[in-house]
Amino acid sequence: MNHTATSLSYVICRAAALAFALVGGMALSPGAARAEFAVCNQSFDVVNVAIGRDVDGDFQTEGWWTIGTNQCANVIREELESRYIYVYAQDVFGKPMLNGTTTMCIEPKRFTIRGISSCWSRGHIQARFIEVDTEKTQRWSLFLTPPN
Repeated sequence: MNHTATSLSYVICRAAALAFALVGGMALSPGAARAEFAVCNQSFDVVNVAIGRDVDGDFQTEGWWTIGTNQCANVIREELESRYIYVYAQDVFGKPMLNGTTTMCIEPKRFTIRGISSCWSRGHIQARFIEVDTEKTQRWSLFLTPPN
């Protein structure tokens, strides 16, 4: 058998094993929680992610989720109630990775902040989040890709 045929057989076997594992995993855990808003990192760097959303009529930001390359994080575990979710991502050195236009508050360490105005005067850091239109669906995944 030539090298190409061997490689193709390996890929097919790996795909079949993965499909079996996924289906088997779903069958064994029927009550497992599903991600309702996931952020998937398709960039070449580890990213730290914060989100903003409307919670009981007031905006709230939360962070951080650290997401490795080709990994996903379930950042909202209940069905989406708001059409718009706001996302901020930075690399491990603190450099912003998205070019957002919506200003919200963050902290250097894990945080939950109610309200998005007057970040600096309230002792928080101001950051620019992107707006994600979930189109009123109950579940959504956002894929972070490397810059062009």
